[in-house]
Amino acid sequence: MAIDKSQQRIRRMFGAIAPRYDMMNRLMTMGLDRLWRRRTVRSVSLDPELPVLDVCCGTGDLTLSWLDRLNRLGRSATVVGSDFTQAMLVRARAKSQGRIRSADRLGVEDGGVVFLGADTLKLPYRSDLFQVVSVGFGIRNVGDTLGGLREMTRVCRPGGFVIVLETSVPRLPVLGSLFRFYFHHIVPRIGRWLSPDPDGAYAYLPASTAEFPGGEAFADVMREAGLEQVTIRPLTLGSVTLYVGSKPAGHAGLGPNRLLS
Repeated sequence: MAIDKSQQRIRRMFGAIAPRYDMMNRLMTMGLDRLWRRRTVRSVSLDPELPVLDVCCGTGDLTLSWLDRLNRLGRSATVVGSDFTQAMLVRARAKSQGRIRSADRLGVEDGGVVFLGADTLKLPYRSDLFQVVSVGFGIRNVGDTLGGLREMTRVCRPGGFVIVLETSVPRLPVLGSLFRFYFHHIVPRIGRWLSPDPDGAYAYLPASTAEFPGGEAFADVMREAGLEQVTIRPLTLGSVTLYVGSKPAGHAGLGPNRLLS
């Protein structure tokens, strides 16, 4: 049976777990999520003058990791985090106090970070804008995976990168079995213990991971979205995978010029 990924359910589910979302991430990953984010933001070369977009940003950890990386490069570019769950954005903005910029001043010259409400299937940004468009543990929550990747590709600059960090099942049989047991039996219990979970968010996690087309199958979806030179990098024994694709240098994105024009 197909998993319910309707916008209403996803918003309600992540809104309910937002207050303890970060704590759950630390517990579920045993703190390895920090390492995965560091690997993600170091996976490509960055131009300190060009903006970065992180979609399905949740409470903003990956978004702020991009900002920290640009800070080390002496950046003046803006990092944008977008999500359609307002309860997550409230927490992201609270983390970024002192570094946040208002949407009406958004531009390369500003620097800092902006958090905006946006649907990944209808991104409110003009085509060919961002040097990197990333998503961390969020693409499997988008109702139309290919549609989300196409939108990410559209707003990416030609020659830029679309980067996906996502949960995966280890290929080695023993590790895969241990991983499934942990995800299907331990994670939901921790979730119910620590956080209100009216929509079964922590049962949804293993179910959506099992349904997700990982490895080469997902790389094919990225290629179908218009990306090339897609690389697949398993992390932590294959429990997480980092996918990096580049937008062809001669490929201009199609779609209306919206915000940031």
